[in-house]
Amino acid sequence: MYNISQLKELLKEKKMHEKFSLIYGGDENSISEAYKRLEETIKHFESIDKSEEIYLFSASGRTELSGNHTDHNNGCVLTASINLDKLAIVSKRNDNKIVVYTDYSNNPDVVDINNLEIDKNEYGKSNALSRGVCAGIKKEGYNIGGCTISLNNKVLIGSGLSSSASFESLIGEIQNALYNDDKISKVDIAKIGQYAENIYFGKPCGLMDQMGCSVGGIMSIDFKDNNNPIIEKVEYDFESNGYALMIVDAKGDHSSLTNEYAAIREEMNAIADYFGKKVCREITKKELIDNASKLREKIGDRAVMRAYHFIEENERVINQINALKNDDIKTYIKLMNESGLSSFMYLQNCYSVTSSKNMGVALAICLTKDFLKGEGACRVHGGGFAGTIQALIPLEKSEEYKKYMNNVFGEGSAVKIRVRQAPVCEI
Repeated sequence: MYNISQLKELLKEKKMHEKFSLIYGGDENSISEAYKRLEETIKHFESIDKSEEIYLFSASGRTELSGNHTDHNNGCVLTASINLDKLAIVSKRNDNKIVVYTDYSNNPDVVDINNLEIDKNEYGKSNALSRGVCAGIKKEGYNIGGCTISLNNKVLIGSGLSSSASFESLIGEIQNALYNDDKISKVDIAKIGQYAENIYFGKPCGLMDQMGCSVGGIMSIDFKDNNNPIIEKVEYDFESNGYALMIVDAKGDHSSLTNEYAAIREEMNAIADYFGKKVCREITKKELIDNASKLREKIGDRAVMRAYHFIEENERVINQINALKNDDIKTYIKLMNESGLSSFMYLQNCYSVTSSKNMGVALAICLTKDFLKGEGACRVHGGGFAGTIQALIPLEKSEEYKKYMNNVFGEGSAVKIRVRQAPVCEI
């Protein structure tokens, strides 16, 4: 907790450097930008709230390193928090309202958390996430309370970096710090975020996004027991091994794609149900192939291929984790390319079947492969259909690649990202 004068002094004397270094992966450009963002956020906060006692929070976005659509069928993933975050100045309120001003706006989103009923009119909106997180916290026996938030966002909406999960983690951590003496674990904050997104926001996501935003660093997560996921930190620095980790936003429209995302989970679950199982994690590739004739007749060809993707991808995640542990970047790159090919061919989430003009992800993969000429790797990133790809680019070619992709998809489309070690946190 700070008072405004104290925070201004720390900012003026550049005394936030150590904390910012942990949050932004030691990247000096991001740290310098954070000082400027904080200065602007303080100015905005003073224009909307006269509270002397304030709190400062950061919640990162996340990148999916491996495990495309494996988490919702109790699979394995490799994920990482990144140096693009939501930075927020917060004060307490005594009226049980959560009031959120985003990027210095004067028109806040307001949620009265005296009412925690599901409102289907809020589906797909940030208010649903605030209400859902508070409902999840209360459901777990913790306290909730009101707050005013001035939020500066670098986790771009629709970028595939889990802006919604980052927001859920932020709201959860604010409630944790202000009203629960930090008693809620980062894992439980992630689970509460997933609950909010599934039940209140209306998106049937797995738990990977929330874990990536909440826990921090590169981590392998095994969701075999979804209530008690096995989490292991993995230490690796791509840049010191000659590669830049990059994402490219292909600027697709996500607004009409919820049904396409949901169909992946529904089809995989239908395959599992055929075998009397709940999820594809409980079936083998041999069982799938031996029953392919009956499955394609009863459920359909695409469902069989999506289940095949899951089984192969789940094994691939484990092999990629081992490649990083063994400092074997060549094997990791080979497996990353295989993952991208599997998503394109079998999972089929690199473009929407509803529009032949909305194929930005597929085009970005096409252009990246042409640029790399076999030197690095690329794959669809996150949910797919529209949004982003992830690429590993030889470090000396990263700026050239950025210009190359920006020329096609617009300035700022290609971004170099770094792994952040800090979890969602009060600074």
